Amino acid sequence: MQVHDRYDEMSLRSLMVLRALTDHETGGLVAAPTTSLPEEFGGQRNWDYRYTWLRDASLTINTLVTHDFTEGALHWRDWLLRAVAGDPDDLQIMYGIAGERVLTEFELDHLAGYADSKPVRIGNGAYGQYQADVVGEVMLALAKLRDAGHDEDDYSWALQQNMLTFLERNMERKGHGIWEMRGESDYFTHGRAMMFAAFDQGIKAIEKHGLSGPIESWRKLREQLREEIFQQGYNVELNSFTQAYSNTEVDASLLQLPNTGLIDPQDPRMLGTVKRIEKELLDDAGLLLRYRTQAGKDGLPGGEYSFLMCSFWLVEQYARSDRLAEAKKLLDRLSHFATDLGLFAEEYDSAGGRLAGNFPQAFSHLGFVRAVDAVEGVLPETGR
Repeated sequence: MQVHDRYDEMSLRSLMVLRALTDHETGGLVAAPTTSLPEEFGGQRNWDYRYTWLRDASLTINTLVTHDFTEGALHWRDWLLRAVAGDPDDLQIMYGIAGERVLTEFELDHLAGYADSKPVRIGNGAYGQYQADVVGEVMLALAKLRDAGHDEDDYSWALQQNMLTFLERNMERKGHGIWEMRGESDYFTHGRAMMFAAFDQGIKAIEKHGLSGPIESWRKLREQLREEIFQQGYNVELNSFTQAYSNTEVDASLLQLPNTGLIDPQDPRMLGTVKRIEKELLDDAGLLLRYRTQAGKDGLPGGEYSFLMCSFWLVEQYARSDRLAEAKKLLDRLSHFATDLGLFAEEYDSAGGRLAGNFPQAFSHLGFVRAVDAVEGVLPETGR
């Protein structure tokens, strides 16, 4: 079988997995159908992923539209619109598959846990967190549908306006980041860039599609965020963006900055960030960690293995910055971590040579499809 044929088959399998993770009645997509499979065998980083994150649903919409599965994308959009309906101040980052809002987390102390990894958790306390990136993810996904020819109705556009109002009201609010850290809140650079993307897409909806809204106010907020990010989220001496405004750490989520429209993947500042990420976050086997857990930012004990989604993001960045041979090499290696059924877990234990974390993981399959698209030139250009 040719390499491209194998990737096409695996991409289709990944899209099927996303469909299988979707509730056929509500359209809710679970992040994974499991709970408490450890991010470190014997450790405490064990979470319940049987819920629907707005981020995951949004990335799924984006990916499906790229592959012309618009019917499926509309199914997820309808769930998303129902879930976030109501007062914009009540917006959550995640819900139950039927839109349940209360996902109280508790521990089952009588269970030993997989590979003696305690605690076993039911529910997920992250549902109460503020994560600044979520509205941007949603706006980017709905823009993708809009650009594909699916017109907004009064309800869907009004809801997007409400979400931007929510962002405006939370401009000064610190968050817990895309990785749902349980330490102190902060201004995470990736989250602020996604806020930029949210207002940017609102502006483009008016300019390109004739929708109505407070465009001048959004332009002002977009430029305010752009200036802020380059002043506080970029370290000139290190020639790198930083995880948060308060530190000089790097984070794999910074690889997503080009997808916000804030910066081109070949911009020297982005290339400098990639260089630091390679230096500080690649493990001994050449796979990418989310961030340095030993920095203590996440407020949790122990460590974790390489995060497959992040390595797929690195493939995407390589492919878009004239490092195509390296992108193909890394993608080929990652593709062999799938099971014989073509399934990816959340992480990969390089030393033990096995998958780790909740399984199968929607995030990983989304990352794989996007990585293949980047290598094969399917993804549109990013940047402004």
